[in-house]
Parts: sequence; structure tokens; C-alpha cells
Amino acid sequence: MLTGLTLTQARAGLTTRKFSARELAQAHLDAIGRLNTALNAYITVLPEADVLASADAADARYAAGTQGIMDGLPIGVKDLFCTKGVRTTAASKMLADFVPPYESTVTANLLNAGAVFLGKTNLDEFAMGSANINSAFGPTTNPWKRKGDEATALVPGGSSGGSSAAVAAGMALAATGTDTGGSIRQPAAYCGIVGLKPTYGRCSRWGTIAFASSLDQAGPMTRSVADAGLMLEAMAGFDAKDSTSSNRAVPEFHKAVGKSVKGLRVGIPAEYRAPGLPADVVAMWEQGIAWLKAAGCEVVDVSLPHTRYGLTTYYIIAPAECSSNLARYDGIRFGMRKDAPTLDGVYEATRAAGFGQEVRNRILMGTYVLSAGYYDAYYLKAQKVRTLIKRDFETAFETVDVLLTPTAPSAAFAQGENMDDPVQMYLNDIFTVPASMAGVPALSVPVGLNDAGLPLGLQVIGKHFDEETVLSVGGALEAAAGFTHVPSVHAGAGA
Repeated sequence: MLTGLTLTQARAGLTTRKFSARELAQAHLDAIGRLNTALNAYITVLPEADVLASADAADARYAAGTQGIMDGLPIGVKDLFCTKGVRTTAASKMLADFVPPYESTVTANLLNAGAVFLGKTNLDEFAMGSANINSAFGPTTNPWKRKGDEATALVPGGSSGGSSAAVAAGMALAATGTDTGGSIRQPAAYCGIVGLKPTYGRCSRWGTIAFASSLDQAGPMTRSVADAGLMLEAMAGFDAKDSTSSNRAVPEFHKAVGKSVKGLRVGIPAEYRAPGLPADVVAMWEQGIAWLKAAGCEVVDVSLPHTRYGLTTYYIIAPAECSSNLARYDGIRFGMRKDAPTLDGVYEATRAAGFGQEVRNRILMGTYVLSAGYYDAYYLKAQKVRTLIKRDFETAFETVDVLLTPTAPSAAFAQGENMDDPVQMYLNDIFTVPASMAGVPALSVPVGLNDAGLPLGLQVIGKHFDEETVLSVGGALEAAAGFTHVPSVHAGAGA
């Protein structure tokens, strides 16, 4: 089944001409046609003629032996990356009709590597959310169902929920995501796929619509750990247009998968054993520890004492940066405009009509913590605590090679649950936020199902710019888990 392949398998099939890039693209377009109405994973699907033309060009390169590392591989693009000539909405009414005249660096890199774009995937508006329910184009539905309960629709996680649902359901071989506080890793865990947040600066942010600039980072969402490495190779690289972009060489990440992890020291942070953590999550974590011990790793208890402040700090810094970044949407230069008798009236009417409730909430929070009289008490103090969180990770990595934690405190929950309790919604990111605050790479790997038949993920956190060790350990977990379960909506879409 062509829509059930990994990137690595599809690349091998294209190389040996077992099937063509056109056949692969058509199979995914057909899957989107069958499933997208129910799942709402894509906001915009590219015209079939354009997708097939890209596939035909890839076939020509395979025939000539000049193919790139992503050539002919059909993928989804989170609708936060600007794509030249293709509508880019950030899942917001504010940008509902925005067609960028330029290509983001990450998507340009993927196109240069030969990737075939299928369309733009759904997300929480401006990447603000953990359940993909804050989209102006409607929520995305997780392709997984609870055992014995086909009626209840589950969230796919967020903000990259459209990307995770598309990959899990066989509507793309892989997809791009962005991660500000867990928006690649948490939806990957909820949908039973692999999600990698690289080190901050590994992938360019240029042309990616900004939420919180000191945290936003692009990364791959795939069906296997090796696929994540392969796709990151294509996405990453120095970009002079992004002042935070790292000028480090890009390794062959996919070759790290399958390397022996014997002798590596794996840290288990005491602070991640949160009170009330569900028994199935704890059991899966303990199983992951046992698998790594069996693979020859040494397991070490470590402490990250300032982790408990991570979520609080994040929800000061991220909204502050959001309020600054989103000030540009004023109805004057681009995006939606609502006319009013005065200039202030234009601002107010445009932003009230263009932004959803969650975005407005975060702008208000951010403006408050940056306001005179509160800047020192909140924002400045949060920046100091962020430094302490980063220092905790650096201290831990003096004695261990990676950390192992759960990705999320639960499996996917139902649409509508927790919606009236924003604090509970924010707690979905409790295990992912600290790595984002520190800027270190982190990988979510699906390792099994809970009693309700829903996927659970474990998170591997590594040192700055050491994605290779993270991928090696993730590959060892993947091999030990043998996770092959797939959502009922698409048998054959698993890793």
C-alpha cells in the first residue's frame, strides 16, 4: 500500500523503479480525497495537476540519476510556512486570503531536495494551542479512536495537529511542523508518529509566520525515526536571512539510526514524575527505561530543579513575544481589514474580527506582562528563570548523554474536553516546554498503546546540536517497541 510506506521505504521503491513518483503522489491525493472531509487535516490541497507535474519532474530526475534526498516524496506542509503562490493562512481569518510572494527557507530547502508538496495542513491559529481546536477553518480530528468507541472524536494534539493527523492517516508520507512549546512532539505522541524538534537555530525561521521568536523551531513529523533524520537533513542549514540560524554543518542524520547505544548514559529526571501521572504513562516510561537498559545503556537519576517553573515561565515569555509579533496585523499593510471611521477603530475592528479567542487571550496576557510596572515583575523574572532552566539541562548533560521522559501526561483526549479550562489545556505541554525553553533537541517516539487502544510516546532529549545521539536512542526505542499499530481509518499507515 503506497500510502503506508515510510519515507525511507518510498525512496527505495522510487530508486529501484518499483513504482513512480506520479503513482505515489496520486495515491496520496486519492487518500486526501477520501479522508480529508472527515479529518480536516488539510486547509488547502494543491491542484492535482500541479502535484503530478512535480512528481513527473521527480521521475525524470530518477531516470537521469540526479535525484535529491527527498525526491518524489509527497509531504504535507504546516500552514504556517509561507509558500510562494500558495495561500498561507496560519489557520486564521486574519490571513485567510494571504498568498505569499516568497518561499520560506525550510520549504525552499525541501523543494530543492525534490519533495512533492500535497497541500497546507491545519493547525491551531498562529500555532497557539495543544489540540488543534483553535483553527478558523475548523478542528482537525485524530484518526485514532478509543477501543470500542468509534463515535467519540479525539483531538490530534497541537498546534501541528493537521500534520500529525495527515501522516497517521496516510494522507502524506511525512509533514513539516513547528514547535514552540511542544507543538511537534505532543501531536506526534497523540497520533502515534515520530516528531522531532531540532536544536533552536538548526532550521531557519525565515518565512515561517512567527508566534514566539525565541522558541519557534521547524522540524519533521514522520512514520519512523530514520525518516525524521532524513527529512531534517533536507530542512536544516544555515540561512543568512535568519539571525538566529546556526552556521553548523548538517550531518547525515538518518545514518545515526541503528547505531549501537551501548554505554550511553540515560538520565531520568525526578521532576518529571509528576503527581497524578496516569498509571499507563508511568508503565510505558518504565518499559522504555527497561528497553534502553537491555540495549546496553546506563540509566542514571538526575534532577532538573527548575523544571517545575517551566510552564509558568513559558506562559509569560511566549505570550509576550506573541503580542509583539502579532502587532503587525493591523489592517493597514496586509491581511484582513475592517473599515471604521478612525484609525484606532480600524485597528480594533480588524483585530477583533481577525483573531480567534485563544490568540486574543495570549495577546492580552503578553501585553500585560510587558506593560510598565509589570515588565520587571513578570517578563524580566521569567527570562532569569529561563536561564536557570537552561542551566539545569547543561548541568545534567555533564553526566548523561540524553534524558528520557514521557512526551505528554496522557493519551489523546476527546474534542470538547478541557475546553473551558485553559490551565488544563496548557498542562498538556508540561513535559515538552522545558526542552523548548532550553533550546535543546527533543524527539517523540511512539512506543505502544494504552488500555483504551491509543498511542503513547516517549521523549528523548539531547544536548545542543546533538540530534544524532537523540536519533540513535530514539531508533533503539523504536526497534524495541516494534510499534506497528495504525489507526482504524487507514490500515497500513503505520511506521
